[in-house]
Amino acid sequence: MAIKKVGVIGCGLMGHGIAQVAAQAGFTVVVREAEQGALDKGLGRVTKSLAKLVEKEKLTQADADAAKGRLSGTLELGDLADCDLIVEAIIEDLDIKKTLYAELGKLCKAETIFASNTSSFPIREMGAASGRPERMVGLHFFNPVQLMKLVEVVRTDATDAGVLAEARGFGEAVGKVPITANDTPGFVVNRLLVPYMAESMRLVERGDASVPDVDTAMKLGCGYPMGPFILTDYVGLDTTLSILEGWHAEYPNDPIFVPPQILKDKVAEGKMGRKTGEGFYKWDGDKPVA
Repeated sequence: MAIKKVGVIGCGLMGHGIAQVAAQAGFTVVVREAEQGALDKGLGRVTKSLAKLVEKEKLTQADADAAKGRLSGTLELGDLADCDLIVEAIIEDLDIKKTLYAELGKLCKAETIFASNTSSFPIREMGAASGRPERMVGLHFFNPVQLMKLVEVVRTDATDAGVLAEARGFGEAVGKVPITANDTPGFVVNRLLVPYMAESMRLVERGDASVPDVDTAMKLGCGYPMGPFILTDYVGLDTTLSILEGWHAEYPNDPIFVPPQILKDKVAEGKMGRKTGEGFYKWDGDKPVA
């Protein structure tokens, strides 16, 4: 495998997990954040996560120490110039991502593979911004990265076949099951999941059923681990709305992408879900209150 050194941009909720699993798998990892506080917080999450694995006897202390030894942090984008693979896991703002890829395209060695962890934005636009569309893929991990087994490997019309194979190989190396998807809205998981969440909201808007009854129906009738409204509160109402608005702008004639009014109203009220203490449910820490 050509990938030996991995750069991760962003050490937040997703980035720290990607950095951790790569380091555990034996890769040299450099994670970059824009400011020291965010970097320290992210690396602290990795330390705590590894400690939990040791406590549960899923990892030896020696292996945890070795993984930490392969992981370093930086505030300088230039420290990623010689990476074989760079996985970007920054804020879901396409303009910011495109600016970043334009910088990376000028900075990194010719062989570097660029990969975005985006859940909704077109990979092709980031590849075009980098000036190296043939070296661009999506690597969409799921939260929490340390536990979730899936990674969506997303190809564009320009993605080189060898780059795609290397990206899939990296996914397997870090213990994930890779699937390949074309660069379409939401890829596979979110293309099915987000419209399902939106249709659940429209059902409640019409007065056909209540929020808790819809959640109970999908849990007990379909065997889902949680209903669509609990899930939306976990994902974040603002994140869900942003995804739908982006898709609706690109495909205005497709009614499945129209953001429900109930979702727009709650976001306008600052009710973003679990992270703000209220969304479709009120939250007591990590526990929803009906």
